[in-house]
Amino acid sequence: MSPLFAFLSHILVIGSLILSAFPAPAATMPDLQVNVLSRITRDQVLMLEGWESTNPRDYDPATVASSSGTINLIFSGLVSFNPGLELTPELAESWDISENGTVYTFKLRPYAHFQDGSPVTAQDFIYSWERAADPAIDSGTVLTYLGDIVGVREKRAGKADSISGLKALDEHTLQVTIDAPKPYFLLKLTYPTAYVVNQKNIESGSEWYRNPVGTGPYRLREWKSFEYTLLERNDQYYLQQPSIPYIYIQQSTGGLLSYENGNTDIKGVSLASIARVLDPKDSLNAELRSGVSLCTDYLVFDVNQPPFDDVKVRQAFSMAFDRQKYIDVVLRGAALPAKGLYPPALPGYNPNLKGLPYDVEGARKLLAESKYGGPDKLPAITFSQSGTGYYVNLDTAALVQMWQDALGVKINIESLDSNKYYDEIGKGYHGQIFSGGWCADYPDPENFADVLFHSGAESNHGNYSNPELDAILEQARVEQDVDKRIALYQQAEEIIVNDAPVLFTSHGLSYVVVKPYIKGYVLTPMNIPIERYLSIDPSLVPEQ
Repeated sequence: MSPLFAFLSHILVIGSLILSAFPAPAATMPDLQVNVLSRITRDQVLMLEGWESTNPRDYDPATVASSSGTINLIFSGLVSFNPGLELTPELAESWDISENGTVYTFKLRPYAHFQDGSPVTAQDFIYSWERAADPAIDSGTVLTYLGDIVGVREKRAGKADSISGLKALDEHTLQVTIDAPKPYFLLKLTYPTAYVVNQKNIESGSEWYRNPVGTGPYRLREWKSFEYTLLERNDQYYLQQPSIPYIYIQQSTGGLLSYENGNTDIKGVSLASIARVLDPKDSLNAELRSGVSLCTDYLVFDVNQPPFDDVKVRQAFSMAFDRQKYIDVVLRGAALPAKGLYPPALPGYNPNLKGLPYDVEGARKLLAESKYGGPDKLPAITFSQSGTGYYVNLDTAALVQMWQDALGVKINIESLDSNKYYDEIGKGYHGQIFSGGWCADYPDPENFADVLFHSGAESNHGNYSNPELDAILEQARVEQDVDKRIALYQQAEEIIVNDAPVLFTSHGLSYVVVKPYIKGYVLTPMNIPIERYLSIDPSLVPEQ
């Protein structure tokens, strides 16, 4: 995710367009007071919706916990994904890989510039990645996405002043040495942590992110907190410039009214509206796009905190969960049941995986057999959710009620500030159970199994550890045969399911409505900067 977590991603679909980290106004298009927009026609601006985060870390490529939002429009890296999910060159026009698979030599585009006109050099990448690995930055993603590079872990641990695996062979040649031949390494470089940042911009002050100098297809033109954000096409962009000159992000209403009024061009459909748009008789049905996302939602059990240090307790909680009822009632059928880790569209998905069954009697038996001896002897359990105040999220309430009814356990609920939820979880400030989930950053099972469940994984927030699993994952990292790699990851998934460090709930489904005048839109199963590929047909835009 990614994101590091994907909270009910099937509800908040369309990642990069809807989960924008930037603010937006409630004003409709005709009432806009933005001078730039008053001088352009409706077919020159893409109207979207989003929310503003109050956490500065959400605007910094080195610390952002998700690949969604406008960060991947303002910034860019060596490589990216196109709408077909093919790996494509970005700031790197080409690269060579050594025979042993550990040395990558990237040739940067000599005409690539930052948005202030300064050239992008190999040293800029070294600065950016060493900054991300600096302990003072406290990145929760640098080890996940750059940790294969020799010297990154030492830099992150404060044991080195630089990253030994990085060399600028000349101004436009970057050499990267990784610790072993890993077939997925290039895919990791699509994540924002690997983006290049401008040193002068970063060092301009603590609020540099309010005037970011990136290399992406769009630049930030205006940002008025909690009112609006306006992105403008980047004239310095090194590839084909986007067709649409401006992107205007207005405050999300949650419903479909802004879309129906023509004030939003692309809109994720909430659970409350899915039945409506699926109706062939509804006017919006013809504009609906739907598909399976590369997301898995789950709940994390902290295995270092009693009672979830006992595998039988974890299994009992998993088996007391009625997955289909949860999807039918809470998610209104807009998801697929998750028996295991990998979503259906991911390489390595095993349709024959049995998973832990829904079995209340079996769950009660396991709880009685645990070292705690039954529900009455369990310590107090706290469930941490993302939210504010005393409001209990619908999914949280349903889960807690199921466990209380099936197992007779008592569970307290606490809310962690949504803007800082990822940070709090990463620091260990959470209860024994907390909401989680993962959306693929790249289509490889390593991005799920290794990133989330290896003992040394940065995102293994439940502190799960299994030496047998670690050995399998480490073997899979360097396995070059595709079939053997997949078999290893499926073996790993079975271990994870049986050990139950998490409770898998659902795989996301995405529902999006798109205006007929928006051309080039593709509903991809994972986040990509789709906006740069869009265009607007002026002949189809209704008169305002």
